[in-house]
Amino acid sequence: MANEIKKAAGKAAKEVWKHTPEPVKDKVKEKAKDKMIEGIQDKGETFAEKANKVTNEAGEKLHEKAKGAKKKTQDALLSAKDRLGDAVEEGKELQDKISTNNKDEDSHKHRVKGIRDLKSAKDLKGVSNIKGAQDIKSSNNIKTIGS
Repeated sequence: MANEIKKAAGKAAKEVWKHTPEPVKDKVKEKAKDKMIEGIQDKGETFAEKANKVTNEAGEKLHEKAKGAKKKTQDALLSAKDRLGDAVEEGKELQDKISTNNKDEDSHKHRVKGIRDLKSAKDLKGVSNIKGAQDIKSSNNIKTIGS
């Protein structure tokens, strides 16, 4: 029923439009044109305002995220610097321990052997340094509890 009313109103408007004088038609066309232009301009202004608002919000979010990333990066660099400093100190301590161990001849049991600890040909025993049969101990040379 609503469609029938719309159709009847449309037909009536067409008939009225046909019988309307030309100067009135021109005025109606001008007013419709002006209203349409105003509507488009209003929509354009609201669109521009919304676009500016969204752009400003996005810019603020970007700056906030950039500040957060900068802070995180600085924190990571500072912690890396601290860890690197600790490693350098531990390395120096290790070098000091190694150098003091190399200087101490008494503590040769616990130190890492170096190149100067290798034996050369002059360290080998010669024929004169080999023990003979007379150097071997016998049962007479063994001490007992009573002696």
